[in-house]
Amino acid sequence: MVSVPDAVEEPMGPKDWSEMAMEAPCRAGDEKADRWRSLGIVWRNVILMALLHIGAVYSILVIPRAKPLTWVWSYVCFIVTALGVTAGAHRLWSHRSYRAKLPLRVFLAAANSMAFQNDIYEWARDHRVHHKFSETDADPHNATRGFFFAHIGWLFVRKHRDVIEKGKKLDVTDLLADPVVQFQRRYYKTSVLIMCFLVPTVVPWYFWGETLWNSYFLASILRYTVSLNVTWLVNSAAHMYGNRPYDQNISPRENRWVTFGAIGEGFHNFHHTFPFDYSTSEFGLRFNPTTCFIDLMCWMGLASNRKKASVETIQSRKLRTGDGSYGAVNSTQDKEA
Repeated sequence: MVSVPDAVEEPMGPKDWSEMAMEAPCRAGDEKADRWRSLGIVWRNVILMALLHIGAVYSILVIPRAKPLTWVWSYVCFIVTALGVTAGAHRLWSHRSYRAKLPLRVFLAAANSMAFQNDIYEWARDHRVHHKFSETDADPHNATRGFFFAHIGWLFVRKHRDVIEKGKKLDVTDLLADPVVQFQRRYYKTSVLIMCFLVPTVVPWYFWGETLWNSYFLASILRYTVSLNVTWLVNSAAHMYGNRPYDQNISPRENRWVTFGAIGEGFHNFHHTFPFDYSTSEFGLRFNPTTCFIDLMCWMGLASNRKKASVETIQSRKLRTGDGSYGAVNSTQDKEA
């Protein structure tokens, strides 16, 4: 029998080490690229959002050069934009927490186009998925994936397949049956061009001689960017920071800063506990401009059938599942209000 000697491993030379050094970063780069591809990055959204926020930062420099009336107009556009989301896409069309007559629905649809946060149908459908499957892969802006993802990152990647699949199973017949919703969806791009950019820019230029440059960057770019971020804070900050007086077993929190910025949408623990409540809060008109608007519309005869959780139901829920941060005094105050 002929024995075959074991192969002797030759020592690595300088050339071998250099080849390994070159291959290592290549492999690391390939792995990183694979991870980005697996996330389904939507580079168009990344680039557009980056440009938008750069424009918003520049807009701050424009403020001193603009006329005071343009500042006021920009804030008015912000309020209209916010109402298109809060009183419109959210409380009316997503939750059906009150009824609105045709003139009010038309106004809210136009205001929603000024907000440019997807058309009403898609916004409401995804929001219903968010409530039904909150903090799971079926949640479009699942907060368990981190602050950045819940705030803006969810727009930088393609929707998780669970979001799409669960969304298809939801009942959206009410949205399909609403002619205002369907009209806005059909002409959404045109309505966004007019309401989000053209009207805010042209009004200051036409009525009080503001430059198109100033009015565009303040009433369109800065107003749009700020309105986006205060809406996103409901998905991020209001799901991570604050107390949980109604249900400590869910993620959404009560966040006063979000309440202030999002004109009443920061009472998020209450909202996820009682999603049918038109006020999204037990405090009625206090700290809640959107509730004030809906109540005004009811007084004018343009809205009706406001749904509200009873004081007894709220108090019972706080005692049963709340974290103890709100006491009986809040419900007593609400009853007196």
